[in-house]
Parts: sequence; structure tokens; C-alpha cells
Amino acid sequence: MDTEMISEKELIFKPVTKAVWSDLEELFGKHGAYGGCWCMWWRIKRSDFNKQTGEGNRQALKNIVGSGTIPGILAYLKGKPIGWCSVAPRKQFPVLDRSPILKRVDAEPVWSIVCFFVAKSFRHRGLSGLLLKGAIEYAKQNGATIIEAYPVDKKSSKNTSLDAFTGFVQNFLRMGFKEVMRRSDTRPILRYYIQS
Repeated sequence: MDTEMISEKELIFKPVTKAVWSDLEELFGKHGAYGGCWCMWWRIKRSDFNKQTGEGNRQALKNIVGSGTIPGILAYLKGKPIGWCSVAPRKQFPVLDRSPILKRVDAEPVWSIVCFFVAKSFRHRGLSGLLLKGAIEYAKQNGATIIEAYPVDKKSSKNTSLDAFTGFVQNFLRMGFKEVMRRSDTRPILRYYIQS
């Protein structure tokens, strides 16, 4: 297995549109990334999510993309999709506001980074940090002034493997995010302020 770190210069980032939907399907595989999630965890009520895990979630995300809404970005290496980051205006993730831990800090219009997925053979090679950088740039290009994230604090979490899809606090802090709220030991709300 190759463990060489991936260079930013080797990557191309693309927003997920209808034109690249098949690339997202290829990356997520037949199991839909995290056990049939298809990145719908923060988008729909838990009862609906549980009913449609797997194919139902795949179709729901495909419908979102088909409507012209962009749910995130893909990272490509030599033309192959190897990583995903869900980054979009917070209003695309209504479940955040149902969470007592992750409900809004204030009324500021923010973008949210809620999920990462890296192809198995490219894990532990620095891709999550590069995806985060790509997500910041994408949000900035699309008018974001504040980007929020809800990563796991490894120092406090007992179950980081299950929670890793939101990323880890240290990676965000290294990129310039600041903690703005902590209603839980394991999951703070972080913000990145884009300078105009």
C-alpha cells in the first residue's frame, strides 16, 4: 500500500454536478460511503434517514444534484475521484438546527463543512487536510464569508472511528478555524472567517 503523502499540486477539485455524479458514485461505492449514508445524515430527519438508508439515500442525493444544488466537492488524482467533502450553505443541512449541540450560534449566514470521505487506498496520506483547503477555496469563490465545521475533538471522544466523517478538531485549527461554541466535550463548533 502506498503511504506517500499526496501533494496539493497533484489534485484537481470539482464541485459535484450532474456531469460528475457518476464519479461520486464510483468513490462512494455500492455501500454508499458510510454504511449507505450517501451524505444524507445532516440533510434529512433521522426517521427518514433510517427508512431510506442505502438506495433511498443514494436517490435522494442524486435528486439534490439533479436539481442543480451542489452538495460538495470531489478531489481527483490523475483523473480518478479519491476524496469528497460536503461543503454548502448551512441551510442545506437542516438537521444541524435540530441538534442541541450544533444549533445555530447566531444569525450570521454561514457555509458548513459536515463530511469527508476518502477512498480507502488514499487514507492517512494528508488528503483530508487538502480537501479542507479545497472546500475553503470553493466556499470563498461562491461568496461565503464564514465557514463552520463540527469536527470531533479526539482528546475527548471515546469513539473517534465512528465520528471521523466530520473531521478532527486539530486539522481545522491548523487551517485557521477558531472555536466559537462548545456545548459538548467532543464536538465544538468552529468557524473560519474569510478575509475580504
